[in-house]
Amino acid sequence: MLSHVFERGVLVVTVHEDPGISGRALLLTRIGELVEAHRQAHVVVVLDEPAAVATTVSVVLRVHHLCRDLGVLLHVATGSAAARRVLEANADTHGDPLGVHADVDTAVAAASAFTAAA
Repeated sequence: MLSHVFERGVLVVTVHEDPGISGRALLLTRIGELVEAHRQAHVVVVLDEPAAVATTVSVVLRVHHLCRDLGVLLHVATGSAAARRVLEANADTHGDPLGVHADVDTAVAAASAFTAAA
């Protein structure tokens, strides 16, 4: 369902497939555990095309709340323009903004720049 790597000091979590309604809680738990375990790193969540659906987008919005509470910056990369629009429209505007990008390289560069500045 997901994988993760570190790139330029940033935790990059890739969601490969739609978890479905029944898998939403498990996906949130797994991403949350990674964020908690690596709280010093900013996070990029990548939504592969099969994962760029409403179920996964709702999980990412919840992860944004978790990251905000931990003081961790979150960026999202997805090629889906529809998913980007939903993320931007529904992101929490309190605290650190949710960075929404069309490609992974841009998202990692943005998160990495914040990591280097910190």
